[in-house]
Amino acid sequence: MSLKGYFRKKSPWLIHFNTGGCNGCDIEILAALTPRYDAERLGVKLKGSPRHADIMVVTGPVTRQCRERLVRVYEQMPEPKAVVAIGSCPASGCAFHDGYNTLAPLDKHIPVAAYVPGCPPRPEAILFGLIKALEKVGK
Repeated sequence: MSLKGYFRKKSPWLIHFNTGGCNGCDIEILAALTPRYDAERLGVKLKGSPRHADIMVVTGPVTRQCRERLVRVYEQMPEPKAVVAIGSCPASGCAFHDGYNTLAPLDKHIPVAAYVPGCPPRPEAILFGLIKALEKVGK
């Protein structure tokens, strides 16, 4: 493993991309970043720029409006990069599955390193998904 890969594995920076769901998963992501669950012990930091992020955290179903932006933000991230799909919406579309504008699942559009199932998933499960994605970034 290179020195750059080692440090990326030890302090991953996240970018959160909400594709337009119910915001239940967004609240749980923010809960996972609070001192109660202490995601900072893993070096996790939420960033606003894809050029500084190592892991993209996606919530909500992929829709026709956000698909192009989602792919563009993913392409702006530096290598090695990973995607974590939070909740049931990116995996299957969930309640929005039969919608006219839903293009689920997420892995048809960008490669996904880890899925965190649930509607919404617990903060502990989100941290576990981030750890699994970190294992793939470190390789």
